[in-house]
Amino acid sequence: NTLTDQSDPVPFIPGRGRRVLWYTCGPTVYDACHMGHARAYLTFDILRRIIEDYFRYEVLYQINITDIDDKIILRARRNKL
Repeated sequence: NTLTDQSDPVPFIPGRGRRVLWYTCGPTVYDACHMGHARAYLTFDILRRIIEDYFRYEVLYQINITDIDDKIILRARRNKL
């Protein structure tokens, strides 16, 4: 535990019984799709399934997709869009 600088495991205790609220920052897509985009979705979906199916928690999972970014704006200006 880097917060307390101790090596004891910290128990996972959701704030709402067996319900887990999970928010994850997703990719900022500013070019062609590639495997890195799929990896983000796949990795967290596997973790969500383990939490739900093995540990029997109810998971509300939300992921964002950033659609505006400085790189996107710069590329649009270069392409005179």
